[in-house]
Amino acid sequence: MPAPKNTFKTALCEGKLQLGLWQALTSPTTVEICGHAGYDWLLIDAEHAPNDLPLLVEQLRALKGSSSHAIVRPPIGEAWIIKQLLDIGAQTLLIPMVESGEQAKNLVRAMFYPPHGVRGVGAALARASGYNSIPDYLKTANDEVCLLLQIESRAGIEALDAITSTQGVDGVFIGPADLAADMGHLGNPGHPAVQAAVEDAIRRIVGHGKAAGVLTGDLGLARRYAEIGATFVGIGNDVTLLGNAARKLLADFGATAQG
Repeated sequence: MPAPKNTFKTALCEGKLQLGLWQALTSPTTVEICGHAGYDWLLIDAEHAPNDLPLLVEQLRALKGSSSHAIVRPPIGEAWIIKQLLDIGAQTLLIPMVESGEQAKNLVRAMFYPPHGVRGVGAALARASGYNSIPDYLKTANDEVCLLLQIESRAGIEALDAITSTQGVDGVFIGPADLAADMGHLGNPGHPAVQAAVEDAIRRIVGHGKAAGVLTGDLGLARRYAEIGATFVGIGNDVTLLGNAARKLLADFGATAQG
């Protein structure tokens, strides 16, 4: 029996648009609810959300049986945390703040078992192998992991071709918010210069034959990114959804007093 099939990776290889939602509330219940909403993927964030390994495990369990694929974003791209995330059962990782081809090569090596990489062989103890109940896990795991690299700085944009052309990288994700800040437009990812950089990056990524991704709460922009070739597009996050809905409910109640 092989490692579980990574349907998200397959969809990217086939060029199918995959819509996603960010998960930052660190709640297995929230993840479970969103897992029933119909998104192709949910990004469980451990970079800006206060997630740790036990919380991440519970959120992965909450998605078991869901049609939404789990992507995990660690706080940093280091081999030790990549090993832990793969062992708890994450198959797709989004690594933030990638700025060079050499960094990309090191991240690829961290994802794969030898001889293609340096991932430690401890799956017999791990959730990824069903606690050693998947006999062919070690032989098939490399085929089912998916590495997404996040570019969100001018240095990353300058190294985009080297990063994207790295063998073993499945997709490259552009982070407009941090890119805007690094370009001198903090808090304004919609600035024309930022948008021009994002669109150019998406086209270059697609030109290398790799999947391009992006996150935006602007649905018009999300559609635009998809039209120019982005295939994994995040269109919102759980924090904003809850906050907006809570404020709207209160405002709607207030409006009834004026009727």
